[in-house]
Amino acid sequence: MTRTVYDEVYARPLRDPEGFWAAAAECAVIGVADEIKGEVPVGFVVTKAGIQRSDGEIMRELVEKVRESIGPVATFKTAGIVKRLPKSRSGKILRGTMKKIAEGAEFGVPATIDDPAILDEIADTLKTLGYPKR
Repeated sequence: MTRTVYDEVYARPLRDPEGFWAAAAECAVIGVADEIKGEVPVGFVVTKAGIQRSDGEIMRELVEKVRESIGPVATFKTAGIVKRLPKSRSGKILRGTMKKIAEGAEFGVPATIDDPAILDEIADTLKTLGYPKR
């Protein structure tokens, strides 16, 4: 399975079995093109049922936790709360497709996607985060 540097560096702490961040049920991080930095990480988090905080509060806590875990070099500042992540029928998160949506690139709906409607949900979340930039 191919993983991006962003997924390894930023998402790994969220999946920590010791409960790094107890509010996350699932997460994915993609690298999105940026004029200044080349690429910046953008995260997607599915929260566990019963979380009673606002999205803004959850995101502030998440960014703080990642910064504490990785250090000040962490430029992780952008993430969206989603109800679900786009996956193939075998359960792999479709990060490549998510990246194309974020960058405004042409993409085809993968034949193996579990539910194509999820891509519209991801696109809507990305719009609220200001993507695509074009």
